[in-house]
Amino acid sequence: MNEFELICRLTRSLPTNSAVVVGAGDDCAVLEPGAPDHLLLFKTDAIVEGVHFTAAAAPEKIGHKALGRCLSDIAAMAGTPTAALVTIGLPRSFKPEVVEAVYSGMNALARRHQVAIVGGETTASPERMFISVALLGWVPRGKGVLRSGAEADDAIFVTGELGGSLAGKHLEFEPRLAEARWLAQHFALHAMLDVSDGLAGDLRHILSASRVGAELLATSIPVSREAHLAAKASPSAKPALLAALTDGEDFELLFTVAGRDAVPLLDAWRKQFPQLLLTCIGKIKAGEGVTVRDKHGARPLTAHGYDHFA
Repeated sequence: MNEFELICRLTRSLPTNSAVVVGAGDDCAVLEPGAPDHLLLFKTDAIVEGVHFTAAAAPEKIGHKALGRCLSDIAAMAGTPTAALVTIGLPRSFKPEVVEAVYSGMNALARRHQVAIVGGETTASPERMFISVALLGWVPRGKGVLRSGAEADDAIFVTGELGGSLAGKHLEFEPRLAEARWLAQHFALHAMLDVSDGLAGDLRHILSASRVGAELLATSIPVSREAHLAAKASPSAKPALLAALTDGEDFELLFTVAGRDAVPLLDAWRKQFPQLLLTCIGKIKAGEGVTVRDKHGARPLTAHGYDHFA
């Protein structure tokens, strides 16, 4: 059973109540706070030593990543984060100065985005460190973006570059909070998420939720320099394009808009965010499945993103 089959099985019969607007299945839960102008966003995420970071990683970067993953999910809903709780599990041999440095990295990112860290839990973990963050945020009514709104003939966009995140980006990424809010304020976004498990996997989440298919243009996918360098360094390494499709932990925004909005959006983006690449990588189509078009024609995409249990 893979990760997403397990999630589907576990979420099949979760209890709910009248406060739930959107439950399990999107980047964040959406809750009704009883306020006239906004909805609550609620997210939790965890990182585990040996899975998401190594013992050799700089502790400040570990803290940055722990909070940054949740912030990226708030960005995927075009929201604003407000307050976090942090649970940290530590082996009995932990060094206090290392834990303080983890919190230093987390605190720096929190201050940058006006997020309060309001408590949490410390516990023993037999073998390795783990950190779990629960984060609250909010989004204006009518401005939240789900995975489920993509439509045939939408243009598919992605920010930044993809692949090769293990070279350092997975510990240093900047959540695209300001960019996502700007997009939602100025354009009608149909669907959006953040690329955490790889483009090939995360695009399929949008397609499944929206009940549509997609065609990607191989030459348009923005492959990172790190992915190209890794591919050249070893004959056994992934081809650069495959790395961009499957590596994951890029934490870029993947979203769709009506095709007629594609050019105006690109023009406005270049003026607003000249330092951050935005690329149209394909289009949504009726039906199901993903194809990749290159100079040889279109072929089904068989690659998938990261799966914790694969």
